[in-house]
Amino acid sequence: MQKRCNRNRKRPKKRAIYCPEHRCYVDSVSQKYPLFANTAGQLQERGMGHLNARMLVAAKTTVPLNGEWLEAFWCEQCQETKWYRVRKHERIYELSVAPAELWQRVTGVAYPHGNPTVGEFTQRQSRRIAYKTINDFKFMS
Repeated sequence: MQKRCNRNRKRPKKRAIYCPEHRCYVDSVSQKYPLFANTAGQLQERGMGHLNARMLVAAKTTVPLNGEWLEAFWCEQCQETKWYRVRKHERIYELSVAPAELWQRVTGVAYPHGNPTVGEFTQRQSRRIAYKTINDFKFMS
């Protein structure tokens, strides 16, 4: 009998992420949205000293938070998708329900109310799907 070759057995393992309510495995149904801190208090909550946190925020304005992100998961027992704040400590994932104000500190997400410096016409055009936008540019004869 031949030995099995372990050369090709380096497949990625599933992340050990479990539902906080039912303790069952949950499946990811979205991409990761990394979080950032924009106040010294947010950095102090994570163990950084007061002076260092203030200097870092003053120098960089926003500081990416390593090991923290927002992600949506599907729970088989809940039968629903929920958004969670994920914190990774070494190989352990800690999930907590994402509050609404946390979305303001996520990178890669468009502001839901639009950019206030962009005009109404430009916002309307960016949401249009049809290719017949020439009708908006009719000139008076």
